[in-house]
This record gives sequence, C-alpha cells and structure tokens, in this order.
Amino acid sequence: MKKKQVSLKDIAKEVGVSIATVSYVLSKGKDSRVSEAMSKKIREVAKRLNYQPNIIAQSLKSGTTNTIGLILADISNPFFANLARVIEDEAAKFNYTVIFGSSDEKADRSKQLVDFLSSRQVDGFIIAPCEGSEEQVRTLLQQNIPVVLIDRFFPKIPTDYVIIDNYESSYRVVEQLVRSGHQRIGMLAYTNRLFHMQERIRGYKTVLRDNGLTVEQERLGEISFADGKKETEEAIDIMLAADQPIDSIFFATNTLAIYGLKHLGKLNLKVPDDIAVVSFDEGEAFDFYYCPLTHVRQPLEEMGKAAVQSLSNRIKNPSTPQQAICLSAEVVVRKSSSVTIAK
Repeated sequence: MKKKQVSLKDIAKEVGVSIATVSYVLSKGKDSRVSEAMSKKIREVAKRLNYQPNIIAQSLKSGTTNTIGLILADISNPFFANLARVIEDEAAKFNYTVIFGSSDEKADRSKQLVDFLSSRQVDGFIIAPCEGSEEQVRTLLQQNIPVVLIDRFFPKIPTDYVIIDNYESSYRVVEQLVRSGHQRIGMLAYTNRLFHMQERIRGYKTVLRDNGLTVEQERLGEISFADGKKETEEAIDIMLAADQPIDSIFFATNTLAIYGLKHLGKLNLKVPDDIAVVSFDEGEAFDFYYCPLTHVRQPLEEMGKAAVQSLSNRIKNPSTPQQAICLSAEVVVRKSSSVTIAK
C-alpha cells in the first residue's frame, strides 16, 4: 500500500501553527517574516516527517518546471555523450534539471521524445535535430516553446542555434592531406540532407578543386546510419579496388572513422604508411589506436554552455532577437595524415 504523502497540513498540525505559516517558511525561507525560532521548528518537523514539496503544484503556480528537454542524435556517440554532460552541468548552474533522450537519427523517435517532454511541461528544448524533424521544430516555435538547436540547424527555420563552421573545418582538415602530397582522397559521410553534413562534403569537394584535384564521385561514400559498419567496409573496398585507388580518406564523423579504421586493420593496411586518414571529431577510442589521428576537435564545452545560456535567455525573455552562434573548431594535426612512403 502506497504511503500517504506528508502535507503542509500535517506539519502545521504538529507544530501548532497555520498552514499559511508553514507555507511561508518553507517557500520563502528568511523572507517569510516568521520568527527564527518558529521557522527552525517548522523546518525540523518537515525534515523529520520527510516532507517533499509538490513539484506539480509548484509548477502550476509559477508557470515553470525548471526542467530542460535535451534531445541528441545518438547518446552512445562520445561526442553527444560528452556534450550532454556539459549541458547537464551548465544547466545546474541555472537551477535547471535536464531530461534527455536519443533520437537515434530517426524522425519518428524524435517526435515521440518531443511529445513526451512537452507533456512534462519542460521550460524549453535543446535539440540536435535529425533528418526529417523540421516540422517538429516549427511546431514547438508555433507553441511558443523555447528551442535552441545544437550541432545542427535548419537554415530556413529562424531558431536560436549553436554550431561550428562545418565547411571551414572540413576544408582545413582535408587540406592537411593535400599539403602532405595526397591526391586521391576519399571521403565517407552519412547519406542525409542535413546542412552540417552537406557542409562537410562541400568543404571536401572545394579543397580538392582549389588544389587542381579531380572530384571523383566514386570516392565519396555516403553511408546510412542504420547499417553504418557494413556500408563503410563496402565503400572502402570499392575505393581501394578502383583503377586509381585512394591514397587517403576523410571520415566525416568519429563513428565512421572507428568503423573504417577497424576495416583497414582487417585489410592489413597501415596508417599512414599505406593510407593516410583524417577524421571529423575525436573519440576516446582514438587514444588506443597505434597511430595518432589528425582530426577536427569541436569546442564541446563552449557549445554546451552557449546552448544553455541561450535557452535560459529565451525562457526569461521570449522576445529576444534570434541568437545564432557559430564557433570555430580546431584542426589537430597528427601522424595519420603524413606521408611516410612514396605514393
């Protein structure tokens, strides 16, 4: 049988004061204007009886729940897991509790999370949107629910967002391969129309053209999220079996890089002796790889903090102008992009 929850009435009865007095003490603290002796007695009784405030009632009264809904693309990905931790820590500074879930890059799963969190009356959302979730974002905006997009955004939807310059970062990391003398550069990216992924592909193609290299469609492998491992292996096999096999490869995400590096190992290809490698994002698994990887390091802490601060501003002042934040990422150059033998 469920134990009856202790109420303000129970505390008032035991102390011998009115319910209003108990309410003032527990909700206003030192500003309650109740004597310190009586306030201390009320707090002691509340603690002994294990009184828990009725959060639902409080939220109905204040119009807020002090909760944030966080929807990420794939919480198993170290990038999103670390980003979630930064957001959670930063939100605590603003007295927000974070409730988060993973869309698994599926629009229907994302909608389920949006609906669930909306029903819990979260004060706002931080979302790394997946492909096909544009209407979900529009609906939240139409309902005047504060939204900040992170890592990805929809250029045609006027939302607050925190991103990095994916085009510039992609250009710079592939440029490291060109500078090292590589000319037959392959790329593996996810096959979706999200702006950030298209910008990474655009950066790859542009740096090749700028350096007089041919952009071969056969060297661009677009991988589905659902069957990433298998398709990554197949794409690499095709690129290596071509009349002019690739001498280097750019992985558009850390997950694709891990799939690819494992497959290169099965093929007994050494990095960078047989093939050079660069990656967008880093991962803890890279620390255990025998060859330090050249990669794009995104400013996770800055992104997470900026997203929480932006959302807090939007919650407090719904009429504030759109906050569009684009941060710079760092290209970390290591051994994997170098040339050790003649190609």
